[in-house]
Amino acid sequence: MKFLTILVISVGLLTASQAAMERPSFHTKGTPTSKPTGPLKPGEYWWHPEISPQGPLMILISIPEQEMHVYRNGIMIGRSSVSTGSKGHETPGGVFSILEKQQSHRSKKYNDAPMPNMQRLTWTGIAMHSGQLPGYAASHGCVRLPYDFSQLLFSTTNRGGTVIIGDGKTPVPRLASNPGLILAPTDFAPGMLRPLDKNYYDWRPERSLEGPITIVISSADRAMYVYRNGNPIGRAAIEIDRRDQLGDHVFTMLEGTTGKPSRFTPKHEEARWMRVTSAGRPVDADALASRLHFSPDFADKLANEMKPGTTVIVTDYAVVRKPIADSGYFAAE
Repeated sequence: MKFLTILVISVGLLTASQAAMERPSFHTKGTPTSKPTGPLKPGEYWWHPEISPQGPLMILISIPEQEMHVYRNGIMIGRSSVSTGSKGHETPGGVFSILEKQQSHRSKKYNDAPMPNMQRLTWTGIAMHSGQLPGYAASHGCVRLPYDFSQLLFSTTNRGGTVIIGDGKTPVPRLASNPGLILAPTDFAPGMLRPLDKNYYDWRPERSLEGPITIVISSADRAMYVYRNGNPIGRAAIEIDRRDQLGDHVFTMLEGTTGKPSRFTPKHEEARWMRVTSAGRPVDADALASRLHFSPDFADKLANEMKPGTTVIVTDYAVVRKPIADSGYFAAE
C-alpha cells in the first residue's frame, strides 16, 4: 500500500512537471522554414543541426534584425526570429555566458510569468526563453523565442556556452557582466591592479578547475586576462607590434588544428578560430596574433587548458578595475 501511494504521488508530480513545461497559450508556437537565408516572419525558424553534428556552439543575436543565428564548429545550424527588450527595457548588448538552464521556469519579477526552456544570461533578469513574438521588440529585456525553437535550442546548448548580443550601439566585445567586468579573486591584493612588467605573468588555475575559458586581450592595459567559469585564473603582459590599438573583435576556438606550430608556443599546434564578430574592418585571428607577443611559458600553460569553445575577446577598452569596498567586485576606472 505504501509503495502504491508513493507511486501515485510520483506520477502526479511527473504529470504536473510535464504540464508546467507545455506551451502557454499566448506563446508563439513557431513555424519551421526551409530558408537558411533571407528575412524571417515572426515565429519562423530554420534548424538543421545535422549539418555540423559536433563542436563548440556559438549563439549570435541581432537586436536590429530581431534574429538569432546558431553556429556549431563555425557552421550555421539554425536561425530564428526573436523578440528582445522594448523601449525602457532594452536587452543589453555584449558577450554573455549561459549561467543556468531550466526547462520549467516562472518569473519571480513579473507576476509568475511562465518562461519555458529558460537559459539565464545574467543574474539580474536577462534570459533566453519561449515567449510571444509580435514581430518587434516587446519583452522586458529577455530574448523571446518561438516555443518549438526554444526546445530545440535548449536541448543543444550547455551551461557556460557563449551568447553574443549586438544592439548596434554597444561595442559588442565588451564583456556583459554585472556590476563589473572582472570579479575579484578571493586572494585579491592591491598589487594586482598595477601595470604589468614585460614578460610578467600570473597563473592560478587552481582558482577554478573546470568550466569554459574566456580570454580578454586589452590594448589599453597591455595585458591578457584569462577566466575559467567566470573566475580569473591568469593574466600576462603583452606587447603589440605596429599600432597601439587592436580593434574590437570576438573569436571562438573550433575543433582541430591547422597542423602548423603555434606562433606562441612550439609545443602546440595552431588552433582553428572562427571570427564571430568585429567592429570596423574584419581581421582574421592569424593576422591579429602576429602582432602580439607574450611569455612563451605562459602561452604553453594556457594552451594546455584551452578547448574548443574557448572565447577570445579583443578590445581597446581598459579592463583594469578599482575594487569596490566590501563588494568583492571591481569598478571601472
